[in-house]
Amino acid sequence: MKLTLIITTYNWPESLFLVLQSIKRQTVLPFEVIIADDGSTDITKKLIYKWNKNSSINIIHSWQEDLGFRAARSRNKAILKSSGDYIVLIDGDMILHPKFIQDHIEIAERGFFVQGSRVLLSENLTKKTLSENIYNFSFFSFGIKNRKNALHSKLFYKLFSRKINNLSAIRSCNMGFYLKDCININGFDNNFEGWGREDSEFAVRMMNAGINRKNVRFAAIQFHLWHNENSRLALKHNDDILQNSINNNIKWCQNGINSIE
Repeated sequence: MKLTLIITTYNWPESLFLVLQSIKRQTVLPFEVIIADDGSTDITKKLIYKWNKNSSINIIHSWQEDLGFRAARSRNKAILKSSGDYIVLIDGDMILHPKFIQDHIEIAERGFFVQGSRVLLSENLTKKTLSENIYNFSFFSFGIKNRKNALHSKLFYKLFSRKINNLSAIRSCNMGFYLKDCININGFDNNFEGWGREDSEFAVRMMNAGINRKNVRFAAIQFHLWHNENSRLALKHNDDILQNSINNNIKWCQNGINSIE
């Protein structure tokens, strides 16, 4: 299986650098890495160019103009550039456990999309991480929250992972799915602009189309750098789109991957 790792980013090259470092030390490398860039300046472009010169990992830069928070469209544009069979989405502030890619490959299952969890780093640990270029964390690291999520265990994964269709803790910062299933629902809805709910609405249409949720714990671990919260000004509008998809059993969005030029 060819796994494409898609990383969303916006003007935080220091964080993206650490994410790329954590990819470099994976026990199994992704087939390709695509940076879904929502309008960053040339600093990010230069980082990716330099990384490509010095790394064997194939990194593709997918950039769109900065017209505000358009993560849904940015992901769609990156997905269109993918040549893998399976997509894993993360954010550009997620440092990966060394077995993150290996776990996602082993967990992938036809008829399901995967929802993983995250470990939260404190503000102080995040500042230390960025200043000292730290990209190695574990269950025992000082300054992490929800520590149980940092425990990597095949036994616990089998005991506590669930196949259950709901919208609890849906986050595209750790989500895996087959490319074909994504195309069949036309990807993310580009009508989502501003923070929030584009990932939940995507999951709703997946489930409406018969692709069920596999909720994964104690595997596919990632460590989330602390940052200030994004603006919630668009949340009411985005909630309305989500609710419409729930109420009307929507499987296909009109303004999705097919609208990307």
